[in-house]
Amino acid sequence: MSKVDFAIGIGGAAGQGIATPGNILARIFARRGLQLNAYNAYQSIIRGGHTFLTVRVRDVPVTNMGDKLDIFVPLNQDTMDRHLHWMKSGSSVLYDADQLTPGDASEGVQFCPLPMKELTGGNRLAANMVAVAATLQMLGIEFQSLEDALAVQFKKKGPEVIEQNVNIARAGYAYAEANFESMPFTVPKLDKPYGVLTGNDAAAMGGVAAGVKFYAAYPMSPSTGVLMWMASHARKLGIMVRQVEDEIGVMNMVIGAAHTGCRAMCATSGGGFALMTEAIGMSGMIETPIVCIDVQRAGPATGVPTKTEQGDLWQLLGAGQGDYPRLIAAPVSQIDIFKTIPEIFNLCDKYQCPGMVLTDLLISEGTCSVDPDDIDFHPEIDRGELILPNGNSDSKNPYGGSNDSSYLRYEDTPSGISPRAVPGVPGHIHVAASDEHDEDGTLISDEFTNPHIRRRMVEKRARKMETVLAQIEPPKLFGPASASVTLIGWGSTEGVIQEAIEILAGEEGIVANNLQVKWILPLHCEVITQILSESKHTIIIEQNYSGQFARYLRSETGFAPTGHIRKYDGEPFMPHHLVEAVKEQLSGKTNLSVPQHELIV
Repeated sequence: MSKVDFAIGIGGAAGQGIATPGNILARIFARRGLQLNAYNAYQSIIRGGHTFLTVRVRDVPVTNMGDKLDIFVPLNQDTMDRHLHWMKSGSSVLYDADQLTPGDASEGVQFCPLPMKELTGGNRLAANMVAVAATLQMLGIEFQSLEDALAVQFKKKGPEVIEQNVNIARAGYAYAEANFESMPFTVPKLDKPYGVLTGNDAAAMGGVAAGVKFYAAYPMSPSTGVLMWMASHARKLGIMVRQVEDEIGVMNMVIGAAHTGCRAMCATSGGGFALMTEAIGMSGMIETPIVCIDVQRAGPATGVPTKTEQGDLWQLLGAGQGDYPRLIAAPVSQIDIFKTIPEIFNLCDKYQCPGMVLTDLLISEGTCSVDPDDIDFHPEIDRGELILPNGNSDSKNPYGGSNDSSYLRYEDTPSGISPRAVPGVPGHIHVAASDEHDEDGTLISDEFTNPHIRRRMVEKRARKMETVLAQIEPPKLFGPASASVTLIGWGSTEGVIQEAIEILAGEEGIVANNLQVKWILPLHCEVITQILSESKHTIIIEQNYSGQFARYLRSETGFAPTGHIRKYDGEPFMPHHLVEAVKEQLSGKTNLSVPQHELIV
């Protein structure tokens, strides 16, 4: 059980500096050995609008933003009015006494007015720094931790900027010490410091670990962070990074790079992925392994660009016309994103097919603490049956270059997997065409479309998927097998579901468990069916309107759940959303719950 569990909310308009204090606080808490989860609810606007950042801290893993705020820092009146009603007894509100007027609040809420003009020397943009310093003082954290964090945050701006921010922060720290009561809990400093990681950073780092040497993208939120990380580190890591004119060009470049034997990757969101689908089908036809990350946001069309959703599942399942092998994984957390990229690259290389990683804004732009020991940049690399020049091969590859003029790139093997030669290997000339072809790459539709060859090649490609399931870990049940209700989820909902299970057991006397599905295609149908057949009551939880995973699960297994919990307003599930919905459904009031998000109006 966690002894430390508190959350800080900082809100204002875009341009008021919400991200900077969030980064500073996250770094300080992580360096103290505490675990955190940060979520920034922002709008698609450069200036103005409403932005609200939540940083939740625990001494055990924390996978969602929780249900409460302990410290609230509104930087404008709009934020004060939107969120003040969430503050409960024992919490504190820090605000600019010169500019903001607090409204009615629950009894026991401490109001902490700060004379911002005086403390910042008239620099209103530094109000966030005063608030951060005051927050840390009230949490009992020494000023030196903030000074060290400021030195890192503003390193590129030089010593004068660092000194200016330190002086302003010191004034805010001293004012809080003299005027405000400390929070009714202590923030310890534990032995092992943690790092801080976003899901987009994790995806890029996972690509590095997998051996990616070519990355292409067209900037599209919320996937742009992958491109930014790759571009920032490309020269040092020897990775070619290209920002392309559109997503059609992106995918074709990635396929071209992969065709040469290079591990190649891209990332986009749903609208960009829509442009890539024809080319993804080509990678299936020419059996060239590529990996594409789809960071889901609310759709359709441009939808709500800065909000999260799980609405792209059927788009990925139907990417490209016709039947061809592909892999789809939906990681459950930031660190899982990092570990999934090398895994899916190995599988794509082995089975010579495209792979897609389905994340969403919640975990890709969300920030978490990470144990440095969990970041392994040297995972096992398996390039499959890849023929390399000059007789060289990977340790797992029995094939080497040879002067064999009878080489068949699409040889119809028992496994469906054909040894793959990269261009330039002597004696291994072949044609790679997006039209249907024979074993050597010759098109079959120029004069007479041979129906027997067409059937043979379709079956050859499909046969590759007959053994892939054994390479993929099946989903496991979290919680007691004898639970009265099984909560089914996929992808990023794992963390909030598992915390809801803890609350249901501890506060409501309801025993629940969780079946979280990460690998979408191929799907462990037998394992899933066996688990769910023993469940007393089943509820599927997902962030879309139509129940996309519920429909997919039913189409593959015939299983239909007892109930559904769906959310499609752009904001993530909070634990109490699930707790209340489960209670509602177990009481027989409904079999479909759509929680209302109260925190951001």
